[in-house]
Amino acid sequence: TEYAEFLHCKGRKFTDFDEVRQEIEVETDRITGVNKGISSIPINLRIYSPHVLSLTLIDLPGITKVPVGDQPADIEQQIRDMIMQFISRENCLILAVTPANTDLANSDALKLAKEVDPQGLRTIGVITKLDLMDEGTDAREILENKLLPLRRGYIGVVNRSQKDIDGKKDIKAALLAERKFFLSHPAYRHMADRMGTPYLQKVLNQQLTNHIRDTLPAFRSKLQSQLLSIEHEVEVYKNFRPEDPTRKTKALLQMVQQFSVDFEKRIEGSGDQVDTLELSGGAKINRIFHERFPFELVKMEFNEKELRREISYAIKNIHGIRQVLPSLFTPDMAFEAIVKKQIVKLKGPCLKSVDLVMQELINTVKKCTKKLATYPRLCEETERIVAGYIREREEKTKDQVLLLIDIQVSYINTNHEDFIGFANAQQRSSQVNKSAVGNQVIRKGWLTINNIGIMKGGSKEYWFVLTAESLSWYKDDEEKEKKYMLPLDNLKVRDVEKSFMSSKHIFGLFNTEQRNVYKDYRFLELACDSQEEVDSWKASLLRAGVYPDKSSTENDENGQADNFSMDPQLERQVETIRNLVDSYMSIINKCIRDLIPKTIMHLMINNVKEFINAELLAHLYSSEDQNTLMEESAEQAQRRDEMLRMYQALKEALAIIGDISTSTVSTPAPPPVDDSWLQQARRSPPPSPSTQRRPTLNNPPTRPLSGRGPAPAIPSPGPQSGAPPVPFRPGPLPPFPSGGEALGGPPQVPSRPTRAPPSVPR
Repeated sequence: TEYAEFLHCKGRKFTDFDEVRQEIEVETDRITGVNKGISSIPINLRIYSPHVLSLTLIDLPGITKVPVGDQPADIEQQIRDMIMQFISRENCLILAVTPANTDLANSDALKLAKEVDPQGLRTIGVITKLDLMDEGTDAREILENKLLPLRRGYIGVVNRSQKDIDGKKDIKAALLAERKFFLSHPAYRHMADRMGTPYLQKVLNQQLTNHIRDTLPAFRSKLQSQLLSIEHEVEVYKNFRPEDPTRKTKALLQMVQQFSVDFEKRIEGSGDQVDTLELSGGAKINRIFHERFPFELVKMEFNEKELRREISYAIKNIHGIRQVLPSLFTPDMAFEAIVKKQIVKLKGPCLKSVDLVMQELINTVKKCTKKLATYPRLCEETERIVAGYIREREEKTKDQVLLLIDIQVSYINTNHEDFIGFANAQQRSSQVNKSAVGNQVIRKGWLTINNIGIMKGGSKEYWFVLTAESLSWYKDDEEKEKKYMLPLDNLKVRDVEKSFMSSKHIFGLFNTEQRNVYKDYRFLELACDSQEEVDSWKASLLRAGVYPDKSSTENDENGQADNFSMDPQLERQVETIRNLVDSYMSIINKCIRDLIPKTIMHLMINNVKEFINAELLAHLYSSEDQNTLMEESAEQAQRRDEMLRMYQALKEALAIIGDISTSTVSTPAPPPVDDSWLQQARRSPPPSPSTQRRPTLNNPPTRPLSGRGPAPAIPSPGPQSGAPPVPFRPGPLPPFPSGGEALGGPPQVPSRPTRAPPSVPR
């Protein structure tokens, strides 16, 4: 069925082409007015017909030299700009239309085409009005491309005359008349097969084919990359059978198995599909065990001032009213009281580590359930069941951790092989041995020195290197230009409150002997991008023997500790017990640091993995009806359908490209010709063109475009072109042929000499 559609009349189909003609006239007058105005806004007309090519015809006006009617003073420049806007496009074929009864050397169409297509690869010359040439003259040498040659040559056409249009001459009959003219004319009969509207259509169709074949390799590569990108996802949907009664059961088993594998990989680590953007659950738990937990233990352990005060109180309270005699002094009771109190303090860090691991397990479960998003209810239920089980195991793990602490409190084993004993306690140095040996490098990384004044350059980022003996920083990570080296002796770490103006997380270093740490700074503030980095640096400093400071919170005490008598005899007893406590607590810490991660691993992590592998499926079956559990989300169903459609469309497109490659042939571009005459030709003012109208876009619906519109205009390229001509002239427009008439050659420039010659070809 032949019909037409306008872009400005969406949804309306025109089957009567007289109405199409009328609509073009009405729309033109609506935009440009009725007094020969112009507009660069095109009228978009799409014609559906078996008799047209899949090309877009852009019908442009000829150049007006003198404005008439409502036309602006710069009408020539406006039309020129409008034409250049279209013909500058690389995928546009230019049909440079020139009447045979005018001077070709002064053709505006050819001159404009030469500007944008200097190689002549996109320009085809079209000669009209061959039947109106003076008797005894012809355009043979031009059509043979001997006189004023073009690279793609010229094609002659004979269009309907104004009388034919007024008489509603059939386009099919016009094509036959054109054919008869070329066959009967003595100057053209030898090249009749290369003249006429049907041959012009054939040439344009071949250019479309060439364009398609030229773009096929890149287009094929793009389609293949798209196909590969969705192939993995489509693989899941390929075997989707909505009518299969076992589909939901199979899907449930697959989802639970996939969840179990993902959870184990995130905890245990895996060589495939490694996340390079963030730490996985297992890696974060490892940091809790070996960085965060030891750091929390040390923070609880070293509070020297408070410990000494407690020891002195314990010694005095044990003896009560009696005088403490050096020869009768036995440190057992005071030692046990202090040690038990220190051991009980370890409950906090141990329970905190259980909480951190529990939270990390739940976060891991949430990440693993994202793959179950296809089935929202299954995702929710799986997360609820596993998170609930993790919290159950958390309670049991905490009970076991507290039991381990109570076991340590219940019996103080002073016969332990690593315990220094009373005799050695008096001789032991109070200095704490560093955990690192020699000048070993413990950590490297970027840190910002935060408390440098603005006058001295402000905060700066440096490359820091921490060893067992010093903290050095360099200009960059090449470690060539050292800025400073800070010895670790008498250094401690202190937390610094984050500024509301800064996104950085800060910690500080200071000297316990009130000395400057760096230049004239008593306190060195170091900043990181995250709290995790701060904790990691603190743990590294701890390994180097730089411990957290807690004494700063005790400056406001009421002097209790300084008021009691600390005679030399009591001082020696306090020092002895302090060394004993230090020795025993190092044994306890070593034991706790080993046992707590093992307890958490056994009672929480391994237990949760076994639960997911063995019991999760049974809990899911008992929690809810399987059909409800395995209901797809509407979004997922839509996505599946879209992915399958896309996959099928890509495969079909690649198959079509393969067919085109094998069933079509490209024609090589003609060799260059000497077209210097275009530059040398003297410009002479052509006759004034007819009334200017809006350009009309005539778009058949099928393929992407190859050739496009023109210098002054492009004739319709269809074989027996679909739409009859829509003249730009004022006055009543002749009607389109009836639906029963065959649609023929392109609309044309009116062929009477009384009309303005360089009219707008249709």
